[in-house]
Amino acid sequence: MVVDLRSDTVTRPSDAMRDAAKNAEVGDDVYRDDPSVNELERRAAEILGKEAGLFVPSGTMGNQVAIRAHTDRGQELLADEHAHVLKWELGAVAQLSSLQTRLLDFGDSGAPTPEQVEGGIVEEGLHEAGTGLFCLENTHNYRGGVAVPKEEIDAAAEVAHEHDVPVHLDGARLFNAAEALSTDAAALAENVDSVMFCLSKGLGAPVGSMLVGDQAFIDRARRVRKLFGGGMRQAGIIAAPGLLALENREHLADDHRRAARIAEDLGQIDGIETTAPDSNIVVADVADTGLNAEEFVGQIEQHGVLAVAFSETTVRFTTNWDVTDDDIEQAIDSVRTAMAET
Repeated sequence: MVVDLRSDTVTRPSDAMRDAAKNAEVGDDVYRDDPSVNELERRAAEILGKEAGLFVPSGTMGNQVAIRAHTDRGQELLADEHAHVLKWELGAVAQLSSLQTRLLDFGDSGAPTPEQVEGGIVEEGLHEAGTGLFCLENTHNYRGGVAVPKEEIDAAAEVAHEHDVPVHLDGARLFNAAEALSTDAAALAENVDSVMFCLSKGLGAPVGSMLVGDQAFIDRARRVRKLFGGGMRQAGIIAAPGLLALENREHLADDHRRAARIAEDLGQIDGIETTAPDSNIVVADVADTGLNAEEFVGQIEQHGVLAVAFSETTVRFTTNWDVTDDDIEQAIDSVRTAMAET
């Protein structure tokens, strides 16, 4: 048996989600005729405390639609040097929105200080296009799934808003952050202008993400979605499972508990260093095993555990709702065996 801890994107839809897809009311979403999509967009906006929502096929599309809708070509995007929108979205900010980037080092906390934001913003002038958008991320993927508290988001966003710069939150795993911080996702998103969150990943839908914000922003975003090829027809078939996914937030506590177990037990294996995770992502430093990250991943795969190389010396393990307590125990035992053979 293989325990797949590569990502929470590998989850399979539940029987209830499959039934919802089969029985979904549908219509042409480009004409706004799909009742399932319309309800999903309404419900997502309501949960996040925003005026309107837009259903998109993927988190990457949601982020890039938001970036294009907020900015003018040639402006600067201000973001973390390890932001997902820059690091793992194929240079889309340049290809699709023609933006320059100005990078900050958010550090291990996953959020910049107000002083960093102030220093990073460029005012529009005769010779400078200016900062068009400031991006945050919660949880922060590359920083190890760290959950960024509301006060840090609000403080950074306040500085941007003082300069009339909109703020987009890549909240692919925003509900993980809310669970980790024992707060409401709407509170975390209160003072940003747009939010993308995934219905897949921890919430378990087979496909789809949501983009929410005020009505004027979503109207612009809808046009950009069409431009990017995201205008869908009878999309209720994938929206209906997404509606169920919105009710799956209680599963995240179990994912976090299992991630903590992984971190604690792997950290006791010679050569592996871990820190206690905030959410469902565990980043293990394997430098002292004598293997690089790719070699380590290959070694444990031979023993039935799938993970991903995150850097030259770090490996990411991500829990998800398809992984049980027994699976976690098996995975830890398998890694221990694999390391004994190196």
